[in-house]
Amino acid sequence: MKVLLIEDNLELASSISEFLGREGYICEVSDNVRDAQDKLISFQYDCVLLDIMLPDGNGLQILSFMRLEKIQSSILILSAKNSLDDKIIGLEEGADDYLTKPFHLPELHARLRAIYRRKKLNGSNIIAFNEISLNIDTLEATVNGQLLDTTRKEFDLLLYFLVNKNRVLSRQSIAAHLWGDYTDNFANFDFVYQHVKNIRKKISAANGTDYIGTVYGLGYKFNTSKQ
Repeated sequence: MKVLLIEDNLELASSISEFLGREGYICEVSDNVRDAQDKLISFQYDCVLLDIMLPDGNGLQILSFMRLEKIQSSILILSAKNSLDDKIIGLEEGADDYLTKPFHLPELHARLRAIYRRKKLNGSNIIAFNEISLNIDTLEATVNGQLLDTTRKEFDLLLYFLVNKNRVLSRQSIAAHLWGDYTDNFANFDFVYQHVKNIRKKISAANGTDYIGTVYGLGYKFNTSKQ
């Protein structure tokens, strides 16, 4: 999962970012409204962790900005404020959940996973298509009931394809989603090709259909019409 953490307390931001990194997240950090809006326009995130009090504005401005720009990321508000009004306003402006500071990092992790399951997987910890099944709790991928020997990146890549079935995913967007926004300046994305090649090979070895096709000049697509 890729998240954008908008937090101006640098010590707290570092603590959250390091924790989420250890849990396998890609966590980008922004400490003000303007920078956060630039990132939200330029990149895609599964979830935004949003502080309310920021040095150049209010986090609720970002909620309005995301709605105006039709940005579909889930939103979890992190704020020291604990008033009922703030919670109501945040949730009515489009936030998916609200966590009051201070909080335990494992609780943040659990809430992120709950939001992801609810928004992307219809509340389940399993996402499946035909013979392919992924369990996001155990990080196990199976094809025809056979467990695949995948790396964490390969698992995340296959999950990204399954969540975005029948959508063309550019090499740039795959790189940014699985490795971080800094890959935007890379001269080439051959490493994406190698990971896609590996996962296709492992699916085929388990007698699975190779649903991942190359869209020349654009990227890749998980094509559900393939048999």
